[in-house]
Amino acid sequence: MPRETADVVVIGAGVVGLTVAREFALRGRDVLVLEASSTFGTGTSSRNSEVIHAGIYYPFRSLKAILCVRGRDLLYKYCSDRGIPHKQLGKLIVATGVAEIPKLEEIQRRGVVNGVENLRMLEGYQAMEMEPELWCVKGLLSPSSGIIDSHSFMLSLVGEAENSGATFSYNTTVISGQFDGASMRLHISESRELENNKGLPDLQPQLILIPKIVINSAGLSAISLVKRFEGLDSRFIPASYFARGCYFNLSKAKAPFSCLVYPMPEDGGIGVHVTLDLNGQVKFGPDVEWLNDVDDTSCFLNKFDYSVNPDRSSRFYPEIRKYFPDLRDGSLEPGYSGIRPKLSGPGQLPSDFVIQGEEVHGIPGLVNLFGIESPGLTSSLAIAEFVASKFSRSA
Repeated sequence: MPRETADVVVIGAGVVGLTVAREFALRGRDVLVLEASSTFGTGTSSRNSEVIHAGIYYPFRSLKAILCVRGRDLLYKYCSDRGIPHKQLGKLIVATGVAEIPKLEEIQRRGVVNGVENLRMLEGYQAMEMEPELWCVKGLLSPSSGIIDSHSFMLSLVGEAENSGATFSYNTTVISGQFDGASMRLHISESRELENNKGLPDLQPQLILIPKIVINSAGLSAISLVKRFEGLDSRFIPASYFARGCYFNLSKAKAPFSCLVYPMPEDGGIGVHVTLDLNGQVKFGPDVEWLNDVDDTSCFLNKFDYSVNPDRSSRFYPEIRKYFPDLRDGSLEPGYSGIRPKLSGPGQLPSDFVIQGEEVHGIPGLVNLFGIESPGLTSSLAIAEFVASKFSRSA
């Protein structure tokens, strides 16, 4: 079996894998990025709302709160310095009934303690003066929220990582690994071999890679992968859940809002909200559909059903009309969908990011990134800082 050594291996070329690869490369490390797909950012990173979050929703001192606020500032600066398309539109989180006002006030308190500046509570009439198509009894204005062209951002990250010496290997799947106390070994296969094989258990690696540092940023397959790492105690592998979210586009109508509009958070998400893209297209979503019996091969190769059933719009109309009562029948058309890798299931409290290093699992050089969903895009540059800071340049 061919064997090769490596310095830093980043598994996964989603937006977080790209920021991590860039950060290590800028710090002088020799970086290899392994991606199972044919290019970067084909999973969750390209199937989200493209929103720059302010850091409002998350518990005080949680990783999501800390890294979202830090990442937001880094992201705006990165985009401004490099001409990455983005826009600071602002966001209104709205209460559409009196019973929701205490929850909205709690969201404001949480945002303030997280360090989100310029939050302002508006009476319903004030919010509706800002957005005449809106209906609400109160609204929380977050001026620092915005939108970004995530593909342009990721393309820039790839370029900067490569210019700093990082190497990208696409169509390359890490199928398992071993830790024996002295070194790590990653078992590598071409993705097409995984496609053609009847299943992962029978697949033999084509290469054994011996790295100094491994960053498991595999997104949808991050937990499935470490379950196949021999030598990693299963106590440190969290439960895995998957939630599919669909988006619908507003067709044949002028954009009703000039900013982002969010209802109260729901189980598994932050509600079917209004997002505007940089071309002025209005989209609503995502909803939450829990997926069961997801197999490892689907995770490794991103073999999910991303089609949007037009009939799901029947669930969107009543939710949207709570804050946009003039939404016309027939004005929603299927957009796209995405899968979120979650660490909490239906009816459970939302989970935090898990950035798990040697101090937790005892394996030198391994960092697992689990449950990197929203606000992962906003937090990505801060996550990279956090991960890279665990290792000195000379390690």
